[in-house]
Amino acid sequence: MAGRIREEDIAEVREKARIDDVISAYVTLKSAGGGNLKGLCPFHDERSPSFNVTPSRGMYHCFGCGAGGDVIKFVMEIDGLGFTETVERLAEKTGVQLRYVDGGPQRASGGPQRPRLVEAHKLAAQWYADQLATPDAMVARQFLDQRGFDQDAAATFGVGFSPRGGDDLVKHLRQHGFRDDELVTSGLAGDNNRGLYDRFRGRLMWPIRDSSGDVIGFGARRIFDDDRIEAKYLNTPETPIYKKSQVLYGIDLARREIARASQAVIVEGYTDVMACHLSGVKTAVATCGTAFGEDHSRVIRRLLQDHDEFRGEVIFTFDGDEAGQKAALRAFEGDQAFAGQTYVAVEPSGLDPCDLRLQQGDAAVRELVARRVPLYRFVLGNVVSRYDLDRADGRIDAMRDAARLVTAIRDRSKVDAFARELAGMLGIDPNDVQREVRRAAGRAAATAASTAAATPVQQRPSPDLPDARDPRFVLERETLKLVIQHPAVIAALLGEVDEADFTHPAYRAVWSVVAAAGGVDSADSQWAARLQAATGDERLKGLLTALAVEAVHTSKEPTPAYAAQHVHRLRELTALRRIADLKSRLQRTNPVDEAAEYNRMFGELVALEQHRRNLRELALASE
Repeated sequence: MAGRIREEDIAEVREKARIDDVISAYVTLKSAGGGNLKGLCPFHDERSPSFNVTPSRGMYHCFGCGAGGDVIKFVMEIDGLGFTETVERLAEKTGVQLRYVDGGPQRASGGPQRPRLVEAHKLAAQWYADQLATPDAMVARQFLDQRGFDQDAAATFGVGFSPRGGDDLVKHLRQHGFRDDELVTSGLAGDNNRGLYDRFRGRLMWPIRDSSGDVIGFGARRIFDDDRIEAKYLNTPETPIYKKSQVLYGIDLARREIARASQAVIVEGYTDVMACHLSGVKTAVATCGTAFGEDHSRVIRRLLQDHDEFRGEVIFTFDGDEAGQKAALRAFEGDQAFAGQTYVAVEPSGLDPCDLRLQQGDAAVRELVARRVPLYRFVLGNVVSRYDLDRADGRIDAMRDAARLVTAIRDRSKVDAFARELAGMLGIDPNDVQREVRRAAGRAAATAASTAAATPVQQRPSPDLPDARDPRFVLERETLKLVIQHPAVIAALLGEVDEADFTHPAYRAVWSVVAAAGGVDSADSQWAARLQAATGDERLKGLLTALAVEAVHTSKEPTPAYAAQHVHRLRELTALRRIADLKSRLQRTNPVDEAAEYNRMFGELVALEQHRRNLRELALASE
């Protein structure tokens, strides 16, 4: 029977799943003062960090794109999960026992959920690892030994072996209660007319984990000569939890070191990642059966906290062959995705990190990375090498081809220096090269302008939401920030405050949500999350998260006096508005014909003026 998770269990998940721990698996967070953390937003590209996390309130908000919410909302958005799936996943990680109303867990009609698929992969990874010790896996163990990986190395990376039988893993997972449709959806099994079969058979297996450490897929290497599948590597197909364009092998082991060292090393294979980590280069990761692309860049940038104010470095390792040179060109085309410097590390002998470690030792791998050269220089040399520089027309063609690359270099102050470097490579007058570079830059600018003119202007944020910097609403915003962030400090001062004190419709709506949630007196550790749950308006949810994470305008911890200053001034402004309205009505009222009404309003005006002065004195006394 379908059921929904009990509210108190959801609240416990929110409390125990620390938002900074969860988000730091995807984004490198650094202190922003006042207990807040800041990083690059994972939901849109940006050069300066505007993604804020406030662990004390369990909220995040991006002031660039408006994304925000609690830990459940973050996991839903980043991993594309439903609410129930997300709560179940976080509950599993935090040890919360979920209970359901009206029966068992509610399952989406779309098929198996992430926790089930992750559990299947976890069991498969352990089973594969156990199979590596069996007699049938001798060839697999020899493969590892020949490449310098012992039993401890295999255990560190979870390397395993898939038996050559047709459905050994399928039988194992069925014994653990997995249905056939779950096994097919997971990518661990295929289905034909005769039934289910193991997708990977007779291969050396690498578990592929996401940044949080969950196994989400596998890489499988051919090790038997009679393997009917010729491909050297097979990878898990696209599944609900495995997206190859976003997956980086080794990210679970490297992510903290990438953040600490501000460096990421991109290698080409699973054994290269193993060799780098075992040699001391613990920032190494690899793509899984696909070229390094835009989505991979986003993952690396978030971990590096790569932006204009703080620049890390990305180091690509490529084979020295033609395929490696093409890979370098592709990487250079994506170079502008990074604010930091990109490098390339190529061993002159053409050895990859795995073979280099095997032949020359751990120190050689570390030296390979240390000898890195700027990516632009490596690519420039490859372009120039295609032409016959002994011929005048060859030098001219090389200059024109390479000039386009020089114009793409991010640091404009270095363009002239690189142009002179190119001139030295070609044996051409530096002035000629600089003129060609300027012409290439002009052509690129014209193309960019034409493209921009044909591209629709991005819509501006909804005008219904207030500008945080609008001076007309500063008091309203600051008061609401205190209501959400420091309810205990401001609670005693709100007895006379009502929605009329908020002039912006969005702020008035926030106050209504506060009132509907029981008012500030009902605030608890889940206060901000409860306010989020009290509205279905996504724009209002975004404003609530912004108010929950935006720093208050004091360098110290807010005090009752600080709160009183804002509340009294907020109410004073309301009194001023009422005074202005009364004066306008008095001017339109005849004191002779409507004497009673006139005198009533005049008396009210006197009382309001006295009320306003009292509020002003209270505000001044609070400063």
